[in-house]
Amino acid sequence: MTDLLVASTGGHLAELHDLAPRLGVGDRRWVTFDSPQSRSLLDGEDVVFVPPATSRDLVGAVKDLVVARRMFGRRRYDRVISTGAGVAMSFFLPATAAGLECTYIESATRTRGPSLTGRMAARMPRARLYTQHPSWADDTWRYGGSIFDAFGAEPIAEPRPVRKVVVTLGTQDRYRFPRLLTRLVEILPSAIDVLWQVGATVIGRMPAGARHQVPSAELHQAMREADVVIAHAGVGSALAAMQAGRRALLVPRRRAHGEHVDDHQVEMARELSRRDLVVAREAAEITLADLGEAAAWTVRASPVVTPFLLSPS
Repeated sequence: MTDLLVASTGGHLAELHDLAPRLGVGDRRWVTFDSPQSRSLLDGEDVVFVPPATSRDLVGAVKDLVVARRMFGRRRYDRVISTGAGVAMSFFLPATAAGLECTYIESATRTRGPSLTGRMAARMPRARLYTQHPSWADDTWRYGGSIFDAFGAEPIAEPRPVRKVVVTLGTQDRYRFPRLLTRLVEILPSAIDVLWQVGATVIGRMPAGARHQVPSAELHQAMREADVVIAHAGVGSALAAMQAGRRALLVPRRRAHGEHVDDHQVEMARELSRRDLVVAREAAEITLADLGEAAAWTVRASPVVTPFLLSPS
């Protein structure tokens, strides 16, 4: 039989892809949206692309529900595992009706409690719920581990000058981040080689070579070659920087500026800063000295893969 791994593109997919080897998954089929990230990250995997559904997108969720019902009618699966977002519920509903086990792993960005999708998943009968932060684990939400547990930061003995930078603002079309892009265009010297992944963000003075989205393989290679990674505080971008050995300069989006649905990125930046895995700054506060501080550290991953502790069925 086959496990169904379901996630929206962006950070949700990046988390589930990173967690998959730790979940004891055998045969698997992925369900996600069609994007350069998903095609690059899941190259060679069994993948079903479903209609994209943005945050709190009822129409998109219904379209995915139709696909899910069709899939469950044609093939039997062992269980459904998801890291969100809304597409999780589109598959949990028919899976539960079919008597399948559903596992929801809340995003590591949620440091204080579950997201809207997580709260909805908690209402599903027999759903297995996991947090990546022990501080809010309880009888409903179990702690199984965190995608960040395997990483540690250490200073570089002889840091190199900052000559190459990767800037990634995420790839969501619904939310823009002009405050950060404007600040970086103002302060980054023209002599620095920059790869710009700006998503939907548009400002009056766009940087040369700005790209809406960069395939995962190309972006990760650029991060490995860069001296500094500057990113919004999305879990996918932070994780990619760490995997590339970079202590990212992380800047959270703010709800007050219409940059996201809530302030979970503020919590995310604070948590990773506490772990010394990033340099966290607000958009208006970034200086060239912050780039030097980020470049003076490296991040290393443990060679031992720690299992994510799912309870037995």
